[in-house]
Amino acid sequence: MSFFLRGKGKKTEQNGIKRKKLPVQDEERGGKGKRRRQAKLDEEIESDEEIDSDEAVGAKNGVSSDEEDVETAQEVKLRKAKEYLAKLKEEEEQKEEVDDVTHDSISHRLQQDDLAQSGKLHKLVSDQYTCPDPASIRALRGHQLPVTCAVVSPDSKTAFSASKDGSIIKWCLQSDKKLHIIPGGRKGTEKTHLGHTGCVLCMAITSDGKFLATGDANKLIHIWDPASFRKIKTFTGHRQEVSGLAFRKNSHQLFSAGFDRLVKVWDLDEMTFVENLFGHEGSITAIDSLIRERAVTVGRDRLVFIFKVPEETAVKFVKHIHSDCVALINESNFITGGEENTLCLWSVMKKKPVFTFKNAHTGSVEGKTTSPMGENWITAVASLQFTDLIASGSKDGFVRLWKCSSDFRTLTPLFAIPLPGFVNSLQFSPNGDFLVAAVGQEHRLGRWWRLKQAKNAVYVIPLPKKTPTAETLPG
Repeated sequence: MSFFLRGKGKKTEQNGIKRKKLPVQDEERGGKGKRRRQAKLDEEIESDEEIDSDEAVGAKNGVSSDEEDVETAQEVKLRKAKEYLAKLKEEEEQKEEVDDVTHDSISHRLQQDDLAQSGKLHKLVSDQYTCPDPASIRALRGHQLPVTCAVVSPDSKTAFSASKDGSIIKWCLQSDKKLHIIPGGRKGTEKTHLGHTGCVLCMAITSDGKFLATGDANKLIHIWDPASFRKIKTFTGHRQEVSGLAFRKNSHQLFSAGFDRLVKVWDLDEMTFVENLFGHEGSITAIDSLIRERAVTVGRDRLVFIFKVPEETAVKFVKHIHSDCVALINESNFITGGEENTLCLWSVMKKKPVFTFKNAHTGSVEGKTTSPMGENWITAVASLQFTDLIASGSKDGFVRLWKCSSDFRTLTPLFAIPLPGFVNSLQFSPNGDFLVAAVGQEHRLGRWWRLKQAKNAVYVIPLPKKTPTAETLPG
């Protein structure tokens, strides 16, 4: 016996599908409208497959359905892959200045990017460089107080710098002129002043040049449009000074680090905070990131961390020295500099440095000593990413360039470039043609010394080459 009671209206069958009669209110209307609707139902409802198809079409056209139309993970990967290939093709067209780009050039770029992401790309370029003439070094002056940080735009045409006076300057690297200035404001005017009202301690720019981020001693992070210098957003959340900023390469994901021992992750596509990363026991002094969704940090707690965001894990290295700076060479190796005048080369596979160069900044060239070795903290390091070229700075009066061996086990001095003052920041241009140094009379994070003979300026150091070619090792 059926569990359902039969109603008064009889069910009719057509093509094997049972259909109910129209509701009573429709039947009472009668006439042609009833017959038309009945005929329409007879024509449209023919099979279960067609019903499912109609529902799918309805969902596609915005008609409500049982399940919301959501993009699957596989579709997201496919869409991003197509966008990435289109971007590569556009870059190759601009590079070759032709409309017809061969598949070989794109496949070569894909191979290079794959090696870079796996940490196996290593170009041997350091032997090509020679020490520049000190007279060719250009000084860009405009900040009143020590320059704390500087970055180069992806096209190497402009640079951005910031200072303890709170000002930010955009420079034209072809004419050495100021393109835009955002002056620092007075303390207490944070809500009305456009820029910073405290010392700017760090700066970072996206690999596509769309966003510029600056962090200050007032716990604020400002996001700027580098082209127009329009302020887009201000992030709050750090409880103490923001000491480090780094964008993940080829993305708009921002990592920030501070004296509050926190690493924060921000999404600039949505202009929102994502999450906190914990681990440090003291103030974080520097942070860096590359292609993978991870960040490496150093701090005054003598700890080195690698935070892996997708895995939600953190790799803690052994306590070593008080480090002030860090730079990733590739996804598997990085370099740090600390207060004990020690330059350390690390591998992500080992908890201790694979190589340590003590007294890296001796304050001397060819036996001529200019300052005591013990006082020469290494205040800045930089790498020409995915190559064997390293740069470091201190207050001994020189910027020093180093060669990293192909097995990442040793560092060899190349040459020293005279540059008086505290080297608070170093960055290579993307093509490796020059090095930008932010120099001041004081250390970026304090006032332990003051070098009166130094100038608060941004220095553009040309890097002349012996030969134009570079040998590449696949791993």
